[in-house]
Amino acid sequence: MIDFLKETARALVAEGKGILAIDESNGTCNTRFAKLGIPQTEDKRREYRELLITAPGLARYVSGAILYDETIHQSDPKGQPFVEIMNANGILPGIKVDTGTVTLAGTDQEKITEGLDGLRKRVEAYVKLGARFAKWRAVYTIGRNLPSPKAIVANAHALARYAAICQAAGLVPIVEPELLMDGDHTIEQSASATIGVLSRVFVELEEQGVVLDAIVLKPSMVIAGQSAPAQSGVAAVAAQTLRVLTETVPANVAGIAFLSGGQSNELATAHLDAMNRDSTYRKPWPVTFSYGRALQQPTLEKWSGDSAAIPAAQALLVHRARMNSLASLGRYSADLESADTVSA
Repeated sequence: MIDFLKETARALVAEGKGILAIDESNGTCNTRFAKLGIPQTEDKRREYRELLITAPGLARYVSGAILYDETIHQSDPKGQPFVEIMNANGILPGIKVDTGTVTLAGTDQEKITEGLDGLRKRVEAYVKLGARFAKWRAVYTIGRNLPSPKAIVANAHALARYAAICQAAGLVPIVEPELLMDGDHTIEQSASATIGVLSRVFVELEEQGVVLDAIVLKPSMVIAGQSAPAQSGVAAVAAQTLRVLTETVPANVAGIAFLSGGQSNELATAHLDAMNRDSTYRKPWPVTFSYGRALQQPTLEKWSGDSAAIPAAQALLVHRARMNSLASLGRYSADLESADTVSA
């Protein structure tokens, strides 16, 4: 089984490809729909997710898509399961398996991710449905004395337990430790906090016997807080992020697929491109993307619940996927973002 998992992990970070995250909870999806006047119904969520996974040409740039529990059980209007559609289109089905965050007792409102109870049975059920990989997100706040040692250890241990359970059941785990952009922290504080988090995550993964070349790491970029008075340029973010990764991530990890973490669409792409152009740091793993809103947002706005707008919305999704594919190869240029390029 482990060879199969390694093969899947390599496929997820294949050259020029990244991962589409469409695993928003129903509540989050409904909130986004509400802002655009889209009915917050299961049928509309189904229509939107079908729009995404059936976008013509998407598989040229996207290796897999992370689904939410509702979505992995859904089918198209003809009754064909989404998982079958994805496989036919060359997109690996993935599944979010954590159950969200709660406040970690004894901390300053820091979070712990839940979902380990019953995880083995849930994972086995998802494997039967056709899932090939899974995702678990841990979140950390950067601030004065934050993240705390308690939050770092608790979340890292949960990530490692999740990863071990997934591998035992036949799923490649995406390990997602996200340091939030909320706050006014500097890029240097972000780097220090990220080193502390990632170092502990890999200690815990080793203790749990997780096979590193059968996982994908989904980290946040090293970037200043959104309300920080000084924001670093693209090159500085790329350099700081690569420095931190080379100090903390073992060379045998299958690949790194960044989350966008609230960055704008084009900035997330530019940062990824700068990392892949950088020649200062040795990158022993593929460096690519696993974006949610930074891939979806133009598509969601174009669609806005109108079935007639689906082809145009899909074209925007494929465009963003292509831009990030180029960035994963160090070949992106902002000039490619023109409207003419999108319609071509």
